[in-house]
Amino acid sequence: MRNTAIRTGVKSAFKSALQAIATRDPKKDEEALRLELRTISKAASKGVLHPRNAARRVARLAKSLAAPT
Repeated sequence: MRNTAIRTGVKSAFKSALQAIATRDPKKDEEALRLELRTISKAASKGVLHPRNAARRVARLAKSLAAPT
């Protein structure tokens, strides 16, 4: 049950980060990215996410943040 709650939090933070990145507001982007990185790191450290899965998610966010509009 704990793992389910953590995974749901990771997914929710990922979606909100993507929405913030879509607005192209630098302040919102930084805040959402920092929150998502923290959430993913916590999940990986607790063993809920595999470390490579966490790295892949972080890379996807960074890639979408760096992509031109």
